[in-house]
Amino acid sequence: MLPRSLSEIYDNLRDFFVVEDEAGLVGCAACHVTWEDLAEVKCMAVREDCRGQGWGRRLLEACIEDALSVGVRRAFVLTYIPQFFEARGFRRVEKSELPQKIWSECIHCVHFPNCDEIALIQYLDRA
Repeated sequence: MLPRSLSEIYDNLRDFFVVEDEAGLVGCAACHVTWEDLAEVKCMAVREDCRGQGWGRRLLEACIEDALSVGVRRAFVLTYIPQFFEARGFRRVEKSELPQKIWSECIHCVHFPNCDEIALIQYLDRA
């Protein structure tokens, strides 16, 4: 996760889905529309003691449903855990296949410019 200013948090607040339990925050994910037909699923995280309980799947489904509700037909993700997304229909792509606009936040990352995240994309459908 990238550090964010308070202004950036407010600018993106409506993109987020959050899950809580009696102990507090369980997980979050955001669906950010980046182009006419493309959205990014980003900032997805589930508390370590809550993993394997379906929270990540539900957060991803909420992001995809949100993208579909505004007419977006493709979603992508940059991740260190590609297996999670591949198991849910995403396929690996070269980062160069994604619009340059998505890299605007990368300058804030400690790994910039040597990003080792894996890009995946999925064509969305209301199945």
